[in-house]
Amino acid sequence: MPLAAAVVGTGFIGPVHVEALRRLGVPVLGVLGSSPQKSREAADKLGSLHPYDSFDQLLNDDRVQVVHIASPNRYHFEQCRQALLAGRHVVCEKPLAMTSFETNELVRLAAGRPKQAAAVCYNVRSYPLNHEARTRLQELGPLHHVTGSYVQDWLLNETDFNWRVLASEGGPLRAVADIGTHWLDLIQFVTGHGISAVCADLQTCLPERLRPAESIATFNSESNRRVSAERVAIDTEDFGSVLLRFDNGARGAFHVSQVTAGRKNCLRYEIAAQNGALAWSSEQPDELWLGHRGKANEILIRDPAMLSAAAQSCSDYPGGHVEGFPDTFKQLFKAIYRHIALENWNAPAAFPTFADGHREVLLGEAILRSHRERRWITLE
Repeated sequence: MPLAAAVVGTGFIGPVHVEALRRLGVPVLGVLGSSPQKSREAADKLGSLHPYDSFDQLLNDDRVQVVHIASPNRYHFEQCRQALLAGRHVVCEKPLAMTSFETNELVRLAAGRPKQAAAVCYNVRSYPLNHEARTRLQELGPLHHVTGSYVQDWLLNETDFNWRVLASEGGPLRAVADIGTHWLDLIQFVTGHGISAVCADLQTCLPERLRPAESIATFNSESNRRVSAERVAIDTEDFGSVLLRFDNGARGAFHVSQVTAGRKNCLRYEIAAQNGALAWSSEQPDELWLGHRGKANEILIRDPAMLSAAAQSCSDYPGGHVEGFPDTFKQLFKAIYRHIALENWNAPAAFPTFADGHREVLLGEAILRSHRERRWITLE
């Protein structure tokens, strides 16, 4: 009997989970929204799903073996905790929780339940060419430095409003915690080196925004047309630039923005090593730039026949058939559900775990502290 799942969250990313699970043949039994009405609306829109009235009702459904948590950030800790204690496998959107105290507790709980999967959705790892970059970088000698960015424009205007812009709803970090964390996780995955110290400068470009009468979904193109009489002070950053030091002595720098006009969702990196360089952009996910000193540079177009075994494992389509954003969730969930099905709990997880989620929250806290204290912060 296949594993069955339920999804918490009916905004932008919850339905992405539902679609990816269905593509894998995983039965999705139901969804939970922020209210019974939201649950019913999502269940009707997504089709053939049960609308749960509460998280307790979801956990009391004995058919549900895996709980996918895609609710707002402030709910992650308690929902993850309850799901683990109820004996469920958990797949949580980032950030894993609001503070490192909470994420540390979740890591502790997960460690005490080694036969329950505890995963975090750093889906950008699952683009095939990021696995290819990781493999090829191991052949390029010592890492010198890394540069990159993650930029969007969906919060460019003062009429653009979402719960994430308020520290009380999403935490004191926004651009760094919302999208920068993807870059930070990815670059540590690709390079194989942890970030040991940070020096950050954050900026709130729009100190006030107009809160609409109704909530606006993430990336809603209509948001810039809504006007509200309520002007709200913003206490999270629109932009951040961060200097990095890696555990092998290499250096790095990246910036993150949600107010860069024309960039809808662009993550980029360039990695310099002793014997070559690599560059990749999420806007051209099937292309990996290979830089050389003594010969012509190359562009590797994703084709499973030309990739390493690691990249082949998350590349399902032939060359010329682009694998994009929705496919990363499919590949991530495939790795998680395979891990559960094999029941080889001593094997290393081939997906981001709660420990990775804890590390990213620690990094975010260090970045915020660095900005406030105007100095380098070393991670313990």
